[in-house]
Amino acid sequence: MLIIDCHAHIYSPDEKRYQPKDHPLRPPVRKGSAVDLRRESLANGVSAVRGVQTLTFYGFDNRYLCDSAKANQGWMAGVCTLDPDDPHSPGLLQQFAREYGVRSLRSIPSPARKTFDDAGVRALWKMAMDEGVTVDIFLMRLDMVPSAEKLLHEFPRLTVGFCHCMDMKPGPLLAPSLAEVRRLARYKNLHPKLDFIGTGTRMKYPCSDLHDTCLKVIDAYGPERCVWGSCFPCELWTPNVSYAEHLRIFTEALPLTEQARRQILGETARRLWFPDLRVG
Repeated sequence: MLIIDCHAHIYSPDEKRYQPKDHPLRPPVRKGSAVDLRRESLANGVSAVRGVQTLTFYGFDNRYLCDSAKANQGWMAGVCTLDPDDPHSPGLLQQFAREYGVRSLRSIPSPARKTFDDAGVRALWKMAMDEGVTVDIFLMRLDMVPSAEKLLHEFPRLTVGFCHCMDMKPGPLLAPSLAEVRRLARYKNLHPKLDFIGTGTRMKYPCSDLHDTCLKVIDAYGPERCVWGSCFPCELWTPNVSYAEHLRIFTEALPLTEQARRQILGETARRLWFPDLRVG
């Protein structure tokens, strides 16, 4: 079965060449490099990975992401993160796509205006459309849904990944967050990443406290629009489950049909981000 990891953060061990920002959020020692990711993913039968710019470590400095994406085009698709308040960002997105093969933009709200309904965000989405780049929307809060929805409405032909499905976790915000995540399924270009089980669970494997939530998301969108991501390095981002356990939730623990597993674990991602990928 084809498996593609749709959300993995990468960190260089060379902090002189790729300097972290002030007060970075660090993974454990010797965890998180592209080499480490390749080793971990191959050990678990993963054929390809979407490498994500680590905002909490590098800020908007995408040099390691770009260099890694260019050096590993056979198995990695780069997802950059750019500042929508910086007027140079659309030009950088174009450069990253053309020179480094970066395939996606992780879209955040305007830091200054705290909204997706912003000219800078729109300029980046417009450039993504022009360059054939997809978007991952970093929508994590209920109060941001209306502004995010405006962009989804305005760019119906732009493929959009849904990072972490609003960071759903057990607690008082779970029900309203799930309701909004399910309602947003009306936007047919939106594709949820089901990695929130690993990031949100309060339990060890098989993290059953979020199984019902995940199944309801799959039901709303259909497995043909859903994808799996590890949130590598799991030692930092999914401390209750390992990479192998996070994957096993979807290969074994969730009551999915074989066809649904194949779509969620690889076939949806191949169609959206790896159309030329050949396995076996």
